[in-house]
Amino acid sequence: MDIPIFVMDAFTNLPFKGNPAAVCLLQKALPEEFYQKIATEMNLSETAFVICQNAADSFSTASRFNLRWFTPTNEVKLCGHATLASAATLFFHKKNTNQQVVFDTLSGELCNRMRGDSIVMDFPLYTTISQDPHEIADLITVVVGDLPLEDVRYSEDTKKLLLRLADTCDTSALTSLRPDPEKMVTSEHTGKVKGVIVTMRGAPESQPGYDFFSRYFAPWNGIPEDPVTGSAHSVLAKYWSEKLGKQRLLAYQSSMRGGELELEIKGQRLDIAGRGVFVLQGTISI
Repeated sequence: MDIPIFVMDAFTNLPFKGNPAAVCLLQKALPEEFYQKIATEMNLSETAFVICQNAADSFSTASRFNLRWFTPTNEVKLCGHATLASAATLFFHKKNTNQQVVFDTLSGELCNRMRGDSIVMDFPLYTTISQDPHEIADLITVVVGDLPLEDVRYSEDTKKLLLRLADTCDTSALTSLRPDPEKMVTSEHTGKVKGVIVTMRGAPESQPGYDFFSRYFAPWNGIPEDPVTGSAHSVLAKYWSEKLGKQRLLAYQSSMRGGELELEIKGQRLDIAGRGVFVLQGTISI
């Protein structure tokens, strides 16, 4: 079987920046074991599988598809950049004729629409609760060393830990972090953390006016660092919206590749907008 596959650098307008995701277009579901094998072979932070819901569906005319995401080691419940890449593949490569496409996923319905050369994704919005830093002191030390923290939060829905650096920290404190992935896993003793967000206040008065910065580490999912993470911003958006008193936020993920996300809170949901650049197209044979 030959499967069409596309690779997009998401949340950027430049190749080799942002976060690369692979998108496989499937006319029907695969035998279960092949999803993980393909994702492991691709070895990107996520490989997405867009699956037609009916045999008569076309990638150009259908408005609803199933969507699954796999890291090199396991399936995940939510992934932003691979969703953006999936919608972009349908709109820009398959010339899908609908105003929006809907993906049925492990996180429910995700609606996606075009806005110029961007994709706007309707995502869940997750709350965080205060976390006792003493309970995870070893993990905090591995990730940020002795840098001062303004806040420590935890998202029960996503199993993500949020560490906010003190406002006295310079952005170089964030960009210079190099946590050891293996030590992160072995130092987390609670069993409830599956990803760590490190964030800090931005500089909205300076161009281009980012409201906050972040990085994201998820070695529990086989991802030492994810370059640009839509699912992490489903957590970050609510946190920073409350802290800054804003419904619209411009965010930058400060990984080596880097990426920009436009965020708008709409009730209990979140619009995440971003662009992408296709860097590869081909087929994978199984």
